[in-house]
Amino acid sequence: MIVRTPALLALAAAFAASVGGVAWAGTGGGGGFVPLTLDLLTFVEVLVPLLAVAFGYRSILGDRRTGELDVLRTFDVSRVAYVGGVYLGRALVLVSLVVGTLLFVGLFVPFLTADIPTFLAVNAAAADSGVRYVRFVALSAAFTLVVLAVTVGISAATRTVRTAFALALALAVALVLGIDTALVAGLAGGVLAEDGFAALLALSPNSAFRGLVLSSAVGVVGGAEVAAGKPLLNGVGLLVWWTGSLAVAIWRVWPAVESIEE
Repeated sequence: MIVRTPALLALAAAFAASVGGVAWAGTGGGGGFVPLTLDLLTFVEVLVPLLAVAFGYRSILGDRRTGELDVLRTFDVSRVAYVGGVYLGRALVLVSLVVGTLLFVGLFVPFLTADIPTFLAVNAAAADSGVRYVRFVALSAAFTLVVLAVTVGISAATRTVRTAFALALALAVALVLGIDTALVAGLAGGVLAEDGFAALLALSPNSAFRGLVLSSAVGVVGGAEVAAGKPLLNGVGLLVWWTGSLAVAIWRVWPAVESIEE
């Protein structure tokens, strides 16, 4: 169903072309794996939520509107099995798109880098190697899974296409701009304490993902260690968003059937 939808195919092609364009036009492809990671980090933060909305906002709602969900409920299909199947099917396509595109552009780094192989340079602070870029790709896959889970949760909780699309789009805007902007404004206005700011950043999937990338895939920029929050809290934050969203989807997909006592 997904691979036969022209709009989704067009979005997938646009994502792949855009990533390739950023890698080619930016400093990353010719500067090494870490510069490429920095070039693509914000780009992934923005486009992955939009892709997740497109791939997931009608995932369960579509079956409900066509009556397929009512048919499935007549069989011995659990809510966990149904939501898991819907989620995994879309996750396979979306993660393959994101990971495949990022790995593909990463293959060109050794060929675009200058004669001196700085992409393999090792110093006391960090190594700009392919391993760091693979970490970025793996974290991008995890971020994709989290955002898709949130979108599937919205699809399960809503009853109309308009509501599902509005909520999913609001989610994308909140992830890309809203949550981070609110945290920064709260810190600047003195509403939020600076000591607990690292923990608050973990509440946003985007900032948690960004922190994990900066700490594990970048590490050092210009000889100085980047401020990346607390990796453990960032990982826990992403895990809570993932499990909580799928739990909402399982809870809201259809009401529990109560046995009738004679």
